[in-house]
Amino acid sequence: MIKKVQLPLQTLNLITGFMVWVIISSLMPFISEDISIPPGRLAMVTAIPVVLGSILRIPLGYYANILGARIIFMSSFILLLFPVYFISEASTVTHLIIGGLFLGIGGAVFSVGVTSLPKYFPKDKHGLVNGIYGIGNIGTAVTTFSAPMVAAQIGWAPAVKMYLILLLVFIALNFFFGDRHEPKLKTPIIEQIKGVSKNEKLWLFSLFYFITFGSFVAFTIYLPNFLVSNFGLEKVDAGMRTAGFIAVATFFRPVGGWLADKFQPLFLLTGTFSIYTIAAIILAFMPDMGLYTAGCLAIAFSAGIGNGVIFKLVPLYFNKQAGVANGIVSMMGGLGGFFPPIMLSVIYSVTGQYSIGFMLLSQVALASLVLVVWLYFQDRLALTSEVFNSTGQGILVTDVSGLIKTVNPAFTKLTGYTEDEVLGRQPSILKSGRQSKEFYRVMWGEVRDKGMWQGEIWNRRKNGEEYLQWLNISAVKDDTGEDVRYVGTFSDITQK
Repeated sequence: MIKKVQLPLQTLNLITGFMVWVIISSLMPFISEDISIPPGRLAMVTAIPVVLGSILRIPLGYYANILGARIIFMSSFILLLFPVYFISEASTVTHLIIGGLFLGIGGAVFSVGVTSLPKYFPKDKHGLVNGIYGIGNIGTAVTTFSAPMVAAQIGWAPAVKMYLILLLVFIALNFFFGDRHEPKLKTPIIEQIKGVSKNEKLWLFSLFYFITFGSFVAFTIYLPNFLVSNFGLEKVDAGMRTAGFIAVATFFRPVGGWLADKFQPLFLLTGTFSIYTIAAIILAFMPDMGLYTAGCLAIAFSAGIGNGVIFKLVPLYFNKQAGVANGIVSMMGGLGGFFPPIMLSVIYSVTGQYSIGFMLLSQVALASLVLVVWLYFQDRLALTSEVFNSTGQGILVTDVSGLIKTVNPAFTKLTGYTEDEVLGRQPSILKSGRQSKEFYRVMWGEVRDKGMWQGEIWNRRKNGEEYLQWLNISAVKDDTGEDVRYVGTFSDITQK
């Protein structure tokens, strides 16, 4: 029973954490009426919760493996009680910055679930499970949509205090329904960081999540004020439109995870970044409200799909270091939400427009698309290399003149020759002398005429021992039909 409720409970935990995380940005139009905030510090106040929410994801992901999700979620919600109350009593910008910094704990809990939940499901469900958990992103939409409506009725300070009740409820739920017997992993954090930091895929996944989740967070905190100041929308209307963006990105996250369980994840990311690049270019031209809405929704769609796909990839490549790897990748996603609002604010203050900022965003997405394509083909090459090196048959590859270009480990095991000893030499070093010149003439005649030859042949190992091979020789041709190399595969059949 307890194990079955972990997915819905942890998803609700994430919704709660994200609801608290964006209190300041969602209520900023109301807060700014009571607290004077200089334009230069506005972006800082709304983005500051992202800082701690990003950095804390590494230790929270790690300790989720050590202590279990139940303890980490309860502790996080208890700690959040203090900044929430502090913000409700804030009267200066400094108060908002201090309280906002510690609100980051609400965003940091993301790495707890993506570390904990895969323990309860088979690998072929991890994409869908992490995608469903990622629906917790909707917490930002709930606050963005509801907080302004509540604040319009009772004031922003009492609206903030209502979150204290929500936190107390979820502290109790985790106490009673959290899994006390969750499997624990106790690899030292430094050891885990060393293990993953040398893997280039970690940093590529971090970049991809920096763009996809970073966009989700950035648009969440950027849109409410932007829609009011640039399109003249009412505050509640701007909040509802922002909630729509969040809802689209959140809904497509589990869809992305489910698709990644069924199809090649890297192929899906190429589509994600293609759409993102085009959408960001559209936004760069600052179109009318209709086209601007379409561009934002396209980014929401691609961000949602991308978020789901990436958290299928992380446990796939970092199963034993999932806590730290999830923490690092999700931290970079959080930081991705911190920099764009500040960048847009700085560019606007210098140029008086946002176009350059959106164009830069499109170019980063385009660079990510190129890197995904590169990673896809690197994976294909790695798979080919694995097959080449792990097969039990000996393999040697020659050029058209018959010089050996490469051999596999099984070749060395069967013949006794290392790769360095045979590179650049003719396969004739393996001859036993039992076959006549006519035998080789017929063999190579078939290779050239039919593209392949197979049969029995006696060869000699490095130590002089003769043995019987079953040999296959195939010609590799280019697009014009010319032979460009020959591949020989063989096995020892002496005892058969």
